[in-house]
Amino acid sequence: MQGNVGDEGVIYRNDMSMVSNAIQPDEQHVGANAPDERREKTMKVLMLNGSAKQNGNTFRALEEVGKQLEKEGIEYEIFQLGGAPIRDCIGCGQCNENGCVFTDDTVNEFVAKAKEAEGFVFGTPVYYAHPSGRVLSFLDRVFYSSGASLKFKPGAAIAVARRGGTSASFDVMNKYFGISQMPVAGSTYWNLAHGRVPGEVEQDAEGLQTMRNLARNMAWMMKCFEAGRNAGVCLPETETGNRTHFIR
Repeated sequence: MQGNVGDEGVIYRNDMSMVSNAIQPDEQHVGANAPDERREKTMKVLMLNGSAKQNGNTFRALEEVGKQLEKEGIEYEIFQLGGAPIRDCIGCGQCNENGCVFTDDTVNEFVAKAKEAEGFVFGTPVYYAHPSGRVLSFLDRVFYSSGASLKFKPGAAIAVARRGGTSASFDVMNKYFGISQMPVAGSTYWNLAHGRVPGEVEQDAEGLQTMRNLARNMAWMMKCFEAGRNAGVCLPETETGNRTHFIR
C-alpha cells in the first residue's frame, strides 16, 4: 500500500493509519566496532488511538510519547481505531490463533502487531467521564482473544478530555493491564492531558511533560526487561487451577 511522507518524516498510509519511521539498522544498530552480523531488532511500542478523530488531541498526546521513545532508541507505531463500526465481544468462545473469530474490523490486525511489540500505550478520549465505548469494545476483544500476546509486556494508558472524567477513564483503561500480568509504566502525574478542539492539547504544558516522562519510564522498563532476558532471568511461573465465583 502506497503512502506519503508528512511532517516530521512520519509515514501516513492511505488508510490514514500512522507508522513512525523505522530506525535504520546501519545508523542505529551497528556501531563502528560492531561485528558484521546485525544486532537484535530495535524494541517497539504499539500504541492505540481510541479516538475516531485521527489527528485530534488523543493522537497528539500519543505522538508526544512516541517522539520521546524515539529519543530513547525505541520505535513506535500509532494504530488508528478510526470511525468504522467495531463489534462488542459477545463471549462466543470462538477465539482462534489469529484472535477474534469476527474479521470485519481491525481487531486481528492489531493482535498481529501486538505479538511483535514489546510495550503498549492505549489512548482514549473521555466521553461522559468514561473511555470511549469503541475503544473498550476493541480492547475487550483483543484481550479476551489474545491476552497471552501482551502478558509480561509493559503497558500504559492515557486519557484526554476537555475538562473532567480523565481520572475515571484512566482507571478503567488500567484494568486491562492488572488482569493480564502486564507491568504498568507510570509518570510524574496520572497520564492525562486536556484539550477540546484538535490542537488545544499543545497548551497543556504539564500534560505533554507527563507524556514525555511516561515514555522515559517505559523505555527504561523495556530496557531492564531486555537486560534480564539477556542475563537468563526467566519469566515468573503462573499458578492456575483455582477459578471461583460468588456462589461456590
